[in-house]
Amino acid sequence: MAKTPSTMLQLGTPAPEFELIEPATGQLIQRSDYSNQPLLVIFSCNHCPYVLHILKQFVSFARTYQSRGLASVMINSNDVDNYPADSPQKMHQLSQQYGFSFPYLYDETQHTAKAYQAACTPDLFLFNKQHQLVYRGQFDGSRPGSDIPVTGQDLITATEALLNDQQIPDAQIPSLGCNIKWKAGNEPDYF
Repeated sequence: MAKTPSTMLQLGTPAPEFELIEPATGQLIQRSDYSNQPLLVIFSCNHCPYVLHILKQFVSFARTYQSRGLASVMINSNDVDNYPADSPQKMHQLSQQYGFSFPYLYDETQHTAKAYQAACTPDLFLFNKQHQLVYRGQFDGSRPGSDIPVTGQDLITATEALLNDQQIPDAQIPSLGCNIKWKAGNEPDYF
């Protein structure tokens, strides 16, 4: 299982715009839909073992913090021609299977992944109400096959600090997962 770390986009970076379709509803979702609201953007997919390892707890996290004002969006940027398990139809199925309370968006052009300098799945980006990056990194220290339980503690700590107007530590640990499956010739230059 290949491991790719987050690029660790610079803290304070403004959240890049996105305008993506949610296959489950056909609805167009934009970053601006979440103005004046803290926003978590997670790059994900349907088949990655690192994603599937945390998915149940992530869905619970998103639901809990949604009730406290945190918006979450999940984005699949994988090349679905070469990875059909990540197709929009399969995205809809995964969303239903796990009871997503947040949009699961399809980044067909991969422009959004590039704008966020996303590298792996899962890759998490937490923005404050002004949509400035305050946390990027791992959900927690658990990995498939490890004996570490999935708790979401790293993201919970950052989110609690954000929602309580406290300082979020600059020392953040990169997420680790499968690389985003780039279309041929579309690989980013930030690696």
